[in-house]
Amino acid sequence: MPMKLLTGILLIAILSAAADARCSRGCDTALASYYMWLDSNLTFVSRMTQTPINTILSYNPSIPNQDSVQAGARVNVPFRCDCLQNGEFLGHEFDFTTFPGVTYLTIAQTYYSNLTTVDSLQSSNTYPAENIPDTGVTLKVVVNCSCGDENVSEDYGLFITWPLRPGDTLESVAAANNLTADIVSRYNPSANFNSGSGLVYIPGRDQNGIFPPIPSSKGLSSGAIAGIVIAVVVGVVVVSGWVYVVLRRKKNKEKIKLLSASEGTDGSNFKPQDSGSTRASASPALGITVEKSVEFSYEELASSTENFSLANKIGEGGFGAVYYAELRGEKAAIKKMDMQATNEFLAELKVLTNVHHLNLVRLIGYCTEGSLFLVYEYIENGNLSQHLRGSGREPLPWSTRIQIALDSARGLEYIHEHTVPVYIHRDIKPANILIDKNSHAKVADFGLAKLTDVGSNSLPTGRLVGTFGYMPPEYAQYGDVSPKVDVYAFGVVIYELISAKEAIVKQNGNAADSRGLVALFEDTLTQPDPTEDLKKLIDPRLGDNYPLDSVLKVAQLARACTHENPQLRPSMRSIVVALMTLSSSTDNWDVGNFYGNQNLLNLMSGR
Repeated sequence: MPMKLLTGILLIAILSAAADARCSRGCDTALASYYMWLDSNLTFVSRMTQTPINTILSYNPSIPNQDSVQAGARVNVPFRCDCLQNGEFLGHEFDFTTFPGVTYLTIAQTYYSNLTTVDSLQSSNTYPAENIPDTGVTLKVVVNCSCGDENVSEDYGLFITWPLRPGDTLESVAAANNLTADIVSRYNPSANFNSGSGLVYIPGRDQNGIFPPIPSSKGLSSGAIAGIVIAVVVGVVVVSGWVYVVLRRKKNKEKIKLLSASEGTDGSNFKPQDSGSTRASASPALGITVEKSVEFSYEELASSTENFSLANKIGEGGFGAVYYAELRGEKAAIKKMDMQATNEFLAELKVLTNVHHLNLVRLIGYCTEGSLFLVYEYIENGNLSQHLRGSGREPLPWSTRIQIALDSARGLEYIHEHTVPVYIHRDIKPANILIDKNSHAKVADFGLAKLTDVGSNSLPTGRLVGTFGYMPPEYAQYGDVSPKVDVYAFGVVIYELISAKEAIVKQNGNAADSRGLVALFEDTLTQPDPTEDLKKLIDPRLGDNYPLDSVLKVAQLARACTHENPQLRPSMRSIVVALMTLSSSTDNWDVGNFYGNQNLLNLMSGR
């Protein structure tokens, strides 16, 4: 590129950057005060704000457990504060992906805890309030912010965007942030702190617990400086980019050939070898990443299980037996699998090595000597099927059943929407939902899990796997696989939580005369008034200890999950939100204030 032309480009960019820097100053960090409703957690907040949980925790040292934040607490979420709309105001644009039933009101009040408003959402997006696309559209969510005011004080350079709530006062807000009412008032001279709504800006503490001062503002504004630096860098990149592109093209061609040769038939980056292999079956040559899992020796596993004795056997699955063990000071469950189960072993090892979530069973390690072994954390209270239908156990209270459903939904939502690649479990059922000592649930048994690229709606057809009674029509008939396969099976599990019946119900004890649980509930829920017949389906061990209205709403959610058309089933994200609301209402919380009853029903029905 001629030097004169490059100089001209740089000059134009520099002049343009200086001219466009209308904002007096942006800042690297501002904080959003996110009000936590009942049963919400940092995983949800992290998703809404696209901020890693560890980063959020660094600004909230008083939070002991990321998945159990006290209802009514405020969590400070860091974000960048920029000059928006040609420097007209300071703010940040978050991304929100739509799903059935969402409205501008629920986005503002529920998902962003009143950090934004309906008016702001309408002005920032092209969709009218009554016609928001219900699937996969990204909306802009603008949250205003502040970087300080030198005219008030140079001692405060980090500010919290604080949504006022009913009961707030100037004094209470100041006290909550260890500030004087005078300094808070001076930064918000026109605010009505008793209004119960609106935003104010409060000096905040950084990750070291101090109030950082305003950075030096001598010379050009930060926006102008950034623009000039970018312009200079662009000039260098333009010149060097030509050389890079030429060299890279040839290298990428060779890389594509290598990738295509190593990819498995289901789109994964591993191919099972023949069943005679042992250690090599889990080697990096197959694309398995095992650096976060421990490789155990056969001797260590045998010793910890008394040579896999019947006394240590705690379960039997489709691909092997499970044994209790104590390994290296930790209670564990060891799944022993035949060499013929190589596909399932590799699938589960790959998923649980790379995917970690509170509501997914944790993989500790593996072994490939003689047989295939997977070592998991030990979950004390068995599986959901045992609690619903096993003898000698107390019946699960209704609130616990809602919690188990919510925990399971969170685990599935994580593998569907927050992993790269995303996974489909394909064998969701009560036997694969484990219950810990605190009655929380963890999804287990990923031997049939299938992966897909982010953004794809379905997968190529393949061999039929899973459990009869939990398979949706499109999968049982045509082999179509998508995340909605798990949604359907989850709906069946919800019906089981309500009724304690199995997925296939024997009529009058006759196996030849059996009906699916989905059909039984469908007959009831399609009635004009289903309440009386619904009572007949509810687990009799509950007695009268359940809120019928809550049971009806949960049943409606299950009906939406088991819709014949997969496109009309809700996503796991929608299900999590619905169950969070129902969990709150079970504890006499005002559902209407939280979400809006009609919007909840729309969400459940997939509208």
